[in-house]
Amino acid sequence: MSNSDSLQALKQYFGYTSFRAGQREIIEATLAGRDALAIMPTGGGKSICFQLPALLKTGITIVVSPLIALMQDQVMALKENGIGATFLNSTLGYEETRQRSQAILNGAIKLVYVAPERLFAEQFLEFLNIVKNKIGIAGFAIDEAHCVSEWGHDFRPEYRQLSRIRQLYPDVPMIGLTATATERVREDIAQQLQLKNPYIHVASFNRNNLYYEVIPKQGVEESYRNLLQQIKRSQGSGIVYCLSRKRVMEISERLREDGIAAIPYHAGLSNKDREENQTRWIRDDVQVMVATVAFGMGINKPDVRFVIHYDLPKNIEGYYQESGRAGRDGEDSHCTLFLGYGDLETIKYLIAQKVDPHTNEPLEAEQRIAQQQLRQVVDYAEGIACRRTILLRYFGEHFHGDCANCDNCLTPKPMEDWTVEAQKFLSCVARTKEKFGAGHIIDILRGSRKEKVLQHNHDQLSTHGIGKDRSLDEWRQLARSLVHQGLLTQTTDGYGILKLNDRSWEVMRNQRHVLLPIERGVEASTVADRNDVTDRPVDVDILFERLRLLRKNLADEQEVPPYVIFSNATLNQMAEQQPTTRKDFAKLSGVGEKKLEQYADDFMAIIIDHQQQYPPAEQNESNFARVKREAVTPKSKISKASTQRATLEMYENGMDIDEIARDRNLKPATVWTHLVQLVESGYAINCDRLVAPERQTVIYEALETVGGDSLRNLFDHLREEYTYDEIKIIRAIWQNEKEPL
Repeated sequence: MSNSDSLQALKQYFGYTSFRAGQREIIEATLAGRDALAIMPTGGGKSICFQLPALLKTGITIVVSPLIALMQDQVMALKENGIGATFLNSTLGYEETRQRSQAILNGAIKLVYVAPERLFAEQFLEFLNIVKNKIGIAGFAIDEAHCVSEWGHDFRPEYRQLSRIRQLYPDVPMIGLTATATERVREDIAQQLQLKNPYIHVASFNRNNLYYEVIPKQGVEESYRNLLQQIKRSQGSGIVYCLSRKRVMEISERLREDGIAAIPYHAGLSNKDREENQTRWIRDDVQVMVATVAFGMGINKPDVRFVIHYDLPKNIEGYYQESGRAGRDGEDSHCTLFLGYGDLETIKYLIAQKVDPHTNEPLEAEQRIAQQQLRQVVDYAEGIACRRTILLRYFGEHFHGDCANCDNCLTPKPMEDWTVEAQKFLSCVARTKEKFGAGHIIDILRGSRKEKVLQHNHDQLSTHGIGKDRSLDEWRQLARSLVHQGLLTQTTDGYGILKLNDRSWEVMRNQRHVLLPIERGVEASTVADRNDVTDRPVDVDILFERLRLLRKNLADEQEVPPYVIFSNATLNQMAEQQPTTRKDFAKLSGVGEKKLEQYADDFMAIIIDHQQQYPPAEQNESNFARVKREAVTPKSKISKASTQRATLEMYENGMDIDEIARDRNLKPATVWTHLVQLVESGYAINCDRLVAPERQTVIYEALETVGGDSLRNLFDHLREEYTYDEIKIIRAIWQNEKEPL
């Protein structure tokens, strides 16, 4: 398979003309039949790494996904791009499962999403063997692969059985994908999945578009006022994470009282309520989701503008994953963490509940690791170095600091030379044989006579008491900074033992200086002072809002999230470039063949109407007139009513949809829309030439069964055998008949 084939498929189905960093290499390895492991940050384009090869290879690709919501979202988006995809899970009845299985065997499906529990059900394995013999299995994709590792932040025991895939299908290639994995977790994933000589790609964990900040909690009311102020300043959707269900309900209720469209999400709600709330948030019916960490994994919403941790997260990996749900579309977004030391006791209590379910004995190893992970979160929150430096170092990535997009970099503290103190600290680590954590080293430096110090005779060391001139907090700050700057290494086994590295010895030999930012009291949040104003013209922003409203209306009509129609990035490009011909519209990033066919007319009509009000400065009158003549749907020149009547006149004169479209230089979809709108307006139209009478009967029966409120429900009920256009026009007639005289 050539690179040009991959690029052609990328544009045809996904609307992109080039690969993101790492995608091409992963796809090439997958197409060559190699196993692969892709570690790419949220929004980095992981899905295309298995979806595109699935389109180019013979057979179906099985995608293992841990969440039903994730399956449904991805399948919905794939279908919108004209790709045969389906999911099989517990939400489907027997008949629906049978029909989807038959579609797979008929070769109409390229990607099948399943949960790990379903994958190894005896009946499903029998079905897979039939599929393998009849159609072939192109590969297995393990999404959210960190769930397979007990060292990951969201370990799921049911994922452990995925090693059976290799035993059952030894020759079928497999790819694991996740957004967050330390080196230890990556090794565990490869081992647990039994990947054979995998191509491993670890992308940078740096998300340039995310702004990180930490705000101290200062009383219940003041903290809530800060939260409310943050949300009111923000544009677009957001998530507020809380530790407890009680806090979720309190915050969501207070936000609603203060005029914020907010809804709750936690495990204590019914499945129906959780699903409804998630759907409302994804479809932009509400602005804010207030949730526990039960919400979020696999959520595909790309236009989340802010993520606020109102309570302290439990570990860095979880925080990176949760905060990373902001700005997946690459647009600027905010990640705020509220630091409250009261939250520490809550988390410590939760850690203490980690017991063996059989013996009720404490799981000491898990508790120890969880305690260290909590200390790492506090270190991040209290850190006064570049936030990115701290986050990325956790994942083994070195960042040079001064990211210019976090609170510590934008409002830097004064720097002092702490080389001498650092040498004292590192010397003490060396003299204790690198066997202790920061707390014990600080005790020695400050001359403590604690039992542990005396037990190891560390009161006899030359470094005992040489740091009495510095406070406990100052030494703690230095210890954190040495680790954050890579001048000292800390083990991740739960004990947090300090180890010297090459840079440590450079400091001790006076070959490297240590500068420490000094905290001068609590700094005010810098988010309020950050200007999110762009230099683009106001009329472009106005057009963007009009395009966004159209996207929302289309999405509501089809019962899909707005981003499934077009991403914010595509709308921004559309507003700035203002294409008015199909050729130019097709050049937009994110516009593939199906979306060009389905949506170009409606969006270009808005653009042309906008240009009537705000003529482009570089166009003279003749140029503008030419653009209008070339436009697919010149609604700005012809009123909506008159253009519909022109379509009706041609239809009643015996012309079919394609002929009308060709004669009027319209797309067939636009002609359908005209006729549907005419029926809705009360025009009596003979639809037998549009929809065969026997097909009308089936649609009428569906309308009587499921009602006419949701096109998506009708489409699904009719098993996707009838087009949206057919359903729309018969629904319009049916609704007119239902109206009282």
